[in-house]
This record gives sequence, C-alpha cells and structure tokens, in this order.
Amino acid sequence: MIRRHRDRRRARGAAAGIAAALLLFGSAELLARAVGPPAAPLLALGQTLIPLAPAAVIGPVIDLLGHNDKPVLIACTGLAALALGGLLGSLAHGRTRLAMMLLTIAGLVPVTAVLLQPNARPADAVPTLVGLVLGLIAFRLLLRPPLRKSPLTGGPAHAAGASASTGASASAAGGPVRQADRRQFLRLAGLIGAAGAAAVAAGQTVASLVQDAGAAVARLVLPEPARKAAAIPASASIDVDGVVPFVTDRTDFYRIDTVLAPPSIEPAEWSLRIHGMVDNEVTLTMDDVLDLPLEEHHITLTCVSNPVGGDLVGTATWLGYPIRALLGRARPRREADMVLSHSFDGFTASTPLPALTDDRDALLAVGMNGGPLPPEHGFPARLVVPGLYGFVSATKWVTELEVTRFDEKTAYWTDRGWDAAAPILVASRIEVPKPLATVSAGDLRAGGTAWAQRSRIERVEVRLDDGDWTEATLAEEVTIDTWRQWRADFSEVEPGSHTLTVRATDKDGNVQTAKRRDSIPNSATGHHHIQFRAE
Repeated sequence: MIRRHRDRRRARGAAAGIAAALLLFGSAELLARAVGPPAAPLLALGQTLIPLAPAAVIGPVIDLLGHNDKPVLIACTGLAALALGGLLGSLAHGRTRLAMMLLTIAGLVPVTAVLLQPNARPADAVPTLVGLVLGLIAFRLLLRPPLRKSPLTGGPAHAAGASASTGASASAAGGPVRQADRRQFLRLAGLIGAAGAAAVAAGQTVASLVQDAGAAVARLVLPEPARKAAAIPASASIDVDGVVPFVTDRTDFYRIDTVLAPPSIEPAEWSLRIHGMVDNEVTLTMDDVLDLPLEEHHITLTCVSNPVGGDLVGTATWLGYPIRALLGRARPRREADMVLSHSFDGFTASTPLPALTDDRDALLAVGMNGGPLPPEHGFPARLVVPGLYGFVSATKWVTELEVTRFDEKTAYWTDRGWDAAAPILVASRIEVPKPLATVSAGDLRAGGTAWAQRSRIERVEVRLDDGDWTEATLAEEVTIDTWRQWRADFSEVEPGSHTLTVRATDKDGNVQTAKRRDSIPNSATGHHHIQFRAE
C-alpha cells in the first residue's frame, strides 16, 4: 500500500514536471516572437547540440533523414526537455524543494544556450527567464496539497492535516476524496500542458523564422548583370523522361548547413570584411556589392555528404562578383595560402587561396536563378566556388573573409577530421529507371547525370547486370563547372529482376572508382547501381 502511494506521488510529480516544461518552452517561444529569432530556446538548444555531434554520426544521420534532419533534431530536443522535466518532477516525492532547485538549474540551461548564440543580446534571455518563472509557479501549484473542508469545523484544511486529525472517518472517505483530488490535478495539469503546447505551436517556429527571413528577401532588388550567363542550349538536356532538369529549381536545391533555421539578415545591416594577412583591409556593404559589375554563371554545387547516387547536388545560375577581384583589392600577402570564411551563425570554412584567385568563376553570390538568394541558401550573400565540396567553399550568410594559412587556422569541419582541400571527385548516378521500378520488358532507356567540376565529363558507361560496359550518349556540355546528362539504350531486356550500374570518366582520364567508402573525410565513392524489374 505504501509503495503504491509512493508510485502515485512520483507519477504526479512527473506529470507536473512535464506540464511545467511545456509551459516554460511554450511561453518562452511565444515571447520570442516579439524579441527576435535568437531568443527562441528550442532552436538555441538544438543549435548548441549540433557542434557536439560526433563526426562519425553526421553522415549516417544525413543519409537517413535527408532534409528532415533539422525538424527531427528540434522535435527530439523538445521531447528530451519534456522527459527531463518529468524525471526531475518525479523527485518531488517528499523532496519538493530539491525538485524545484533541479528544475531551476535545468531551466537555466536554455537561458545559457540562448546567450551563447552568435549576435545574442542580454534581452534575448528574457523570454526563457519568464518561461522558467511561469513553469516553476505551475509546478509548485500542481504539487501543493489540495484544500478540503474540515470534517470538524467545516472550514478548509490541507489533505495531510485532515487525515491526521480525523482518523478512521477520513480513511473511510479517502477513496472518493483521493479520486476527486486526482481529477482536480489532472484537469489543472492538462490545462497547463495544453496552454504550453498551444504556445509552442504559435511561437518562434522554424516556419516563422523562414517567413521573417523571406520578408527581407522581398525587399532586395538586384541589378541587371553586367555579364549574363550564356543561354543553356536545348541539347544540354537528354531526351529521357524522369531525368532531373539541368537547372535545379530553388525549392528543390539541396540544403546542408549547421543552422536549424536560416537567420533573418537585413541587407542594409550586412557587410563583408576582408582582413588578416592582407596589405589593405576591405569592408563592403550590400550597396557597395550591388554597385559592382555583377556576373552570372552556371555552376554545379555538390555536398561532401552526398551518398553514392544521392541528391545532394544541384546546378543553379548564380549572380555575384568574382572573389579574386575582391581579394585583389585586399592584396593578400605572399605567405598566405588559405581564406577562412566566417558565417553570420559562427560557421567557418577553410578554402585554398588559389581556388579563389585563379581563373575559375568563384563568386560572392547575391542571386540564384534570377532572384535574390533564398534565406536557406545564404541570403543576403554567400560563397560559390566551383570544384570544391561545399564544406570548404560554399559558406552561406558570409560576413568575413580572413586571409591566413592552413598551419595557423582551422575551420568547423576540418576540426572534425574532414579533408582540408576537398576537391570534387568524378561521380555519376542513375535517375531512370528509379530503384525497384517496374518497366516493360524489351527496349529500355536509362538516363541520369554525371559531374566532374573543373575537369569535365569525358565518358559515361552503363552496365546491365553482369554484361559489358555500354558507352552512354552524352548531352552537350554547358561549362566545365556544370554537370552533364547521359542516356543509354538497351534492347531485348528479358522479364525478371535486373541491375543497372553506372560509372564516369573525366577528361583527365580519372575513372570513377568502384571502391566503396564513407563521405568522411572527402566524399563517398563507389559505382551507383539500382535494381529494377521488367515485365
């Protein structure tokens, strides 16, 4: 009987802790709408966890969740906070003060996470502090002994006191009284929890942050490019239904970065500082950049986390200004060999200096596919460097270019064991037929894309089952820095299950390796193959 009573009190404390945590985060997220994005505690907590993730798990998580990795992290962070609230609340069994103290300490963790965010202000901590106070009040309210009418005086008395003074008569009435107390507790806990959940839903969500950032995008008017990109010929697309378009739509372009929600940056408040090992430090505002003769270029970007045959690759028409010209103004010193680019969110990338000063079209980009950069792709400005994987070259929301040396500075991903040079390797994928598709027996037309930025695709070969390699027909090449579509035809494909495999060769004679490896430290490798069925 005593054990069952103890278990009930623990369950009651756990429920009170969960309701208090919901109210804490709900009220804080709602108040953060008035203060600004950095004040949102769930995002701040999730953002704090990202750099702590072991490098070995990052690739598998991206492979498993793809573009859903950030919403899943936010959801898991919220669930973990509720679980912790329930655990600490269960300690309230006879130790309410201890539980209150532990809940206060736990509530200060999101306050600290908020203040540790880049560009955070003391005022950003206010919503979470208010939420913490409300949560503690709710917790204490839920655990206070219920008031009942005293059987001796008819006046109010606490449950424990009443039981002690009335003896057997109180015990006789204990069943119905306890049930009434339980219903009263559940109603109050449910009301507090529902209020907290509703506030979370209405508060500083990722969707609202994207909306806030999108408002700044709508206000930016880009000039006409001084140098327009060449028109993409129809022959750059192969005649196979289901092969992805040559230019990737902005909404379909892959997104991999270290922020849970894109920052909202006003172009009028943005600037780029070029400093470090330079003879002339340079600072540019957005007006300065828009006054420059901007250029358009078709460029394919690839993420190092892209699995074999994956979709973390895309081609866009980028508008920007050559980085080599900007660095020319700053005049890097002879001993420098690297540029450490800094993002608004604190991310850094280490790019070999020659990749930013040679004849490739490395850009400080402000536009994508005819409009300003979307918030999730780096608005108001980002780097686009052909031939290198994004983790060393494609810094979004860029604010600084620090000219330095590899033996003096390191970057976000190189600190986690990834390759410092990161040249893009020759790769290819099958897009038609889809994996496990059912097709008609007989003639089969396969298609896909291949890429080898800075070295060009020379040949693509496809193999059906264990047969010989068949050379594919290539679409017209647009530039040295864009992918290339291919098509391969097979006749008399018999009914049954089959396998297609593809490999590419660049103009330097590098054949795509069949050896499988993970993306760390520099790209996954292996031949892409798919299974399909002919009927």
